[in-house]
Amino acid sequence: MDDAFVVFLPSGKQGRFPLGTPILDCARKLGVDIDSVCGGRGICGRCQIEVGDGDYAKFAIESRPTNLSPISAPEQKYDQRKSLKPGRRLSCHTELLGDIVIDVPSSSQVHKQIVRKRAEVRDIELDPAIRLHYVEVEEPTLDSQTGDLERLIQALDMQWGLDQLEEIDIRSLQRIQLCLRKGDWKVTVAVHRNARITAIWPGFQGNAYGVAFDIGTTTIAAHLCDLASGEVLASDGIMNPQIRFGEDLMSRVSYVMMNPGSEIELTRTIRAGINEVIKNIRTEAQVEASEILNLTFVGNPIMHHLLLGIDPTELGGAPFALASNSGMTLWATELDIIETSPDARAYILPCIAGHVGADTAGVILSESPHLSGEITLIVDVGTNAELVLGNKDRLLVASSPTGPAFEGAQISSGQRAAPGAIERVRIDKQTLEPRFQVIGCDLWSDDPGFEDATRLSGVTGICGSGIIELVAELFLSGTITTDGVINGNSAVKSDRIKEDGRTYRYVLIERENEVSINQTDIRAIQLAKAALYAGAQLLMDKLGISSVDKIVLAGAFGSHIDTKYALILGMLPDCDPNNVYSAGNAAGTGARIALLNQKSRDDIESVVRIIEKVETAIEPRFQEHFIDAMAIPHKSARYIKLSQTVDLPTPVISINERSSSNRRRRRRT
Repeated sequence: MDDAFVVFLPSGKQGRFPLGTPILDCARKLGVDIDSVCGGRGICGRCQIEVGDGDYAKFAIESRPTNLSPISAPEQKYDQRKSLKPGRRLSCHTELLGDIVIDVPSSSQVHKQIVRKRAEVRDIELDPAIRLHYVEVEEPTLDSQTGDLERLIQALDMQWGLDQLEEIDIRSLQRIQLCLRKGDWKVTVAVHRNARITAIWPGFQGNAYGVAFDIGTTTIAAHLCDLASGEVLASDGIMNPQIRFGEDLMSRVSYVMMNPGSEIELTRTIRAGINEVIKNIRTEAQVEASEILNLTFVGNPIMHHLLLGIDPTELGGAPFALASNSGMTLWATELDIIETSPDARAYILPCIAGHVGADTAGVILSESPHLSGEITLIVDVGTNAELVLGNKDRLLVASSPTGPAFEGAQISSGQRAAPGAIERVRIDKQTLEPRFQVIGCDLWSDDPGFEDATRLSGVTGICGSGIIELVAELFLSGTITTDGVINGNSAVKSDRIKEDGRTYRYVLIERENEVSINQTDIRAIQLAKAALYAGAQLLMDKLGISSVDKIVLAGAFGSHIDTKYALILGMLPDCDPNNVYSAGNAAGTGARIALLNQKSRDDIESVVRIIEKVETAIEPRFQEHFIDAMAIPHKSARYIKLSQTVDLPTPVISINERSSSNRRRRRRT
């Protein structure tokens, strides 16, 4: 074998290269974003990579660290000066010897992923599960031999009405006598849900904090909150470090199936990421680890299981059995979380079903469809879309496998959200000339000063929201037909329509590394949006309705989709555009509600027990809805409400991809 296959994650870019090619050279030729400023001398350390070790069924390769050259002398020198993390190499001095999967961590990327998971503004009734209580305790005497703990509990009852308090953590018990005497019999105690002492300080302690986590397939996001005021003091997010085991959920399950025991490594990886995020936000907010007393977590079922150290294999096939779907409270240390108080509590919201997890429970907690009379459709758009439909009378949920296309993966010029990525697109219907915006710049591409404003970031590709708008704009201009075919006849309007084998592509930016969209890209978007629509229609069938009152887009990605273009593309059923809106990171908001209001934990556990789960994988009508939804916006559904505000083109069904004469000439050559 003279060459080998290389896959780079999270971009998904891949190719074959001669043996002995430096990994950094492979990355540069594929347009993979890896930083390097030392000219490949192995001294800057910015080009670090992580090496996949295992069988990757999705790519049909076996990746092993031995498929790379041994540790080089420059790497050893760098490691002596500044230690490399386990499993990392310097790509400039690592050569290709066999098939390999390479993860480029966010710290090694020039254009780092933007984790768009800010804390949404929300009024939350403050009633945290952990509260601080300052208390004065009666000193012991020879006449009163009651233990210090019992007198502390009695004082808390008398001074704070905590008549259910009976338990104490062992570390607090070990500190109780020291704290009472050091504080001159005045102490502050942290009490969990009015029942258990979890921390103790001598004298007055006024600070108690918690962190709400949203563990996503692609990102980990967290908000550090003051438990007394509810204020968000700091937020942070990182790429989920599990991405090197697979960019989507089923790839990671497949990895575990192909590599028995590897769930331990995936669990270790996600927990390390959580500790990293906590350290980042507490450093930013200048909060001591000992003051972080409570954590809440939402996430999809596979992330939920891997966080808890549970093998997710059962979720890889029917009947998609959960190990547990109950909410649960654990010590943070049981999850190997060390950047908090050793007695911090971690509450994990309940999962709903095999592919509808605690993140959807968080969305329900945030948006409260079960308390409204309106029929509401909530869609959390991601690699695996979760859908909630109903009102106070009945609530249904489903998940639909949209895949990573909406996030820019598996799209020829696609990328994740980062500075320089195109996120907004407009196309002139007559000339087909585009204008666009990129992340990190408020100017449009035809505005004066755009070139200067984007000089540092450049224009690097197109992310999910831009892809949706580009396809929808091409449809509105007549360049794409109803069934998703790029109309070659549009080439008479513009030379941006170019032949691409037997099909065509539309070129957004013409240069050496052009930014364009081809027929395969459009098919990937059609498959993703059809799965999303089919899941929603299936729920509507089950509920016996033909329309919804409002649609809510949840999730970090959903918050950046222009709802008008989502309707034009046919991602969603027809609805008055004025009643379609984004709720931002609703799952993260739900985690924050659970952190700051203990009653909400009981409420969501009650709601989850009565939700009806619809399994799209076994529903006969799902495929029928899916096929019809491949058309733009839909083969048969009339978008009457949308057409009242948007001038939709007359449906045009499939055209010849190339003229028959061209095809005949090609066959003769």
